[in-house]
Amino acid sequence: MEQVRAVIFDFGGVLCFHPDEPRWRRAAEAAGLPVETFIEAFWANRIEYDAGRWTPQQYWQSVARIAGTHFEESRIPELIRREIELWNHYDERVFAWINQLRAAGYRTAILSNLPQPLGIELRNTPGFLEHFDYVAFSYELGFVKPQAEIYLETIGGLGVEPAQGLFLDDRVDNVEGACAVGLRAELYSSWEDFLARGLPERYALPAPAEARRQ
Repeated sequence: MEQVRAVIFDFGGVLCFHPDEPRWRRAAEAAGLPVETFIEAFWANRIEYDAGRWTPQQYWQSVARIAGTHFEESRIPELIRREIELWNHYDERVFAWINQLRAAGYRTAILSNLPQPLGIELRNTPGFLEHFDYVAFSYELGFVKPQAEIYLETIGGLGVEPAQGLFLDDRVDNVEGACAVGLRAELYSSWEDFLARGLPERYALPAPAEARRQ
């Protein structure tokens, strides 16, 4: 079996934590909706938005229709800001490990389904993308996980063979999509679980400094 030469990270649920209840509540309040109604409408047509086929205005009016309401155009910038704030709680432990990987000569990438406003925010966040040798954002590529094309684009951008890449994602269908193109892939639920399962050691990757201290 080939040695892993690159590690590919999903964004939501891997590089950053899933939104907590206060974040969802603030976003729902900006929309004037109950939290459960907002979350259901938020996810209903997400693929079109993430694939770059819908503008933010189209997406948010779709959210409004599903929720049985209407958003004035003047409200959409605040909705976009609240959406970005859902995903800005980064897991610094993961980023510390990425620094270790790169120092040891491994290549790294971020591969994420996300819409244009969030992608622009990440590109404008000082130092964020410096952790990665390649960046694959769905809205820029026109493909979304688990479509094969987005994985192949990332593998090509990293300059490795599929079997030399390890992909970490919090969704089963995205992990299965990665495996279908020959990547090695693991379902990621939390940093604690990642260490408890011994995944760095399983793939002969550098042990996170945190794990070495334990």
